[in-house]
Amino acid sequence: MNNEEILELIQQKEYIKLKKELADMNEVDVAEILDPLDPNTTLLIFRMLPKDLAVEVFAHFSIDQQRDIINAITDVELSHILDELFFDDMIDMIEEMPANIVSKILKNSTQDQRKLINQFLKYPADSAGSIMTIEYVELRQKMTVKEALQHIKETGITKETVYTCYVTNSNRVLEGIVSLRSLVISDEDMKISELMEDDIIYVNTHDDQEVVADVFVKYGFLALPVVDNEHRLTGIITVDDIMDVMEQEATEDFQRMAAMAPSEDEYLSSSIFTLAKHRITWLLILMIGAALTGGIIRKFEDLLNSIVVLTAFIPMLMDTGGNSGSQSSTLIIRGLALGEIELKDKWRVLWKEFRISILVGIVLGAVNFVKNMYIDRVGLQVSLTVSLTLVATVMLAKMVGGVLPLIAKKLKLDPAIMAGPLITTIVDSLALVIYFSIASALLGI
Repeated sequence: MNNEEILELIQQKEYIKLKKELADMNEVDVAEILDPLDPNTTLLIFRMLPKDLAVEVFAHFSIDQQRDIINAITDVELSHILDELFFDDMIDMIEEMPANIVSKILKNSTQDQRKLINQFLKYPADSAGSIMTIEYVELRQKMTVKEALQHIKETGITKETVYTCYVTNSNRVLEGIVSLRSLVISDEDMKISELMEDDIIYVNTHDDQEVVADVFVKYGFLALPVVDNEHRLTGIITVDDIMDVMEQEATEDFQRMAAMAPSEDEYLSSSIFTLAKHRITWLLILMIGAALTGGIIRKFEDLLNSIVVLTAFIPMLMDTGGNSGSQSSTLIIRGLALGEIELKDKWRVLWKEFRISILVGIVLGAVNFVKNMYIDRVGLQVSLTVSLTLVATVMLAKMVGGVLPLIAKKLKLDPAIMAGPLITTIVDSLALVIYFSIASALLGI
């Protein structure tokens, strides 16, 4: 049954049939159907769901819908949700909730849960510790395969993943990892110490989320252990959590590349004042940069008055320069984000961009020269001026577009800020200076 048919059952209040259909659906699909509905309808249907499914659906609701449900349900219902909810999902929810909702959650948490919640909330917002979960399978070296499998059967139901198990000592120091596959295919009398891998890839609780994402991409892990400064296993990060981080980082990069301050708020739920605030700072900076471009044009008014046709080529030169710079910066930003380019590669990057710019510049300049001579018929000197400027502008723009993201990385800034709008503003000014300088030299004005 598709979403439209489910919504029709809701409208017709056929709750018996609705309950049966929802019970057989994936929790993500159920949350997608219920989340946009009004709080009263969502709560009514939410209470009809089987308890285990209800918890999983709750974890996929938006923060606003979670808040409304917590406000409406009883303490007993909330306690059940908190007991069954994966710990990292609970932390994510608490971080977004207002104080009165947090108080209700803490009130219905166990003492151990409250202690762990307070510990997790102390980690920096963008750290590995803030996104890890404590639901992992812990084994000991002296265990046999038979004992380990029995332990997984007894405890695995409450764990976020059982495919990778973590071997620790009595002080929780991480000693190795062993896969469920290895356990299943091995002799039941073998010791975990014989099966485990002690060459472990891990991250620290205070490592940045982007570092964690890079590790996941590099090694293709499903889960990654997180340790503290004493190498004690503190939690694990699963691939579904890091996918959320990757989406968040990609969104921030897109916003910075569009000259906006990053924001995690949904577009439709954000006020116009909030959205304006995120945009206006960069627009002011870029406006000031554009004013510099206007100043350059005013400085060469006499040249433009003498040969008015030069004015017609200014938009083309500025646009081509900005586009050329944006192409280079986009590729370099992507390379830095994926770890394909590092700061030590700066000279290789510049040399490659220089060679590319020569090829691209010559082709564009030649095409433009033919167009100006035989279609626009503006004369040899003007055609030559425009074409030489185009070659020089493309070369300069690609060099600027290649080097600025590297400079940002060196200064520990997000390279994404050195994207389209900023590159275009810088290159526009440089293109005009080159244009008028070449025009003055070739035309003798």
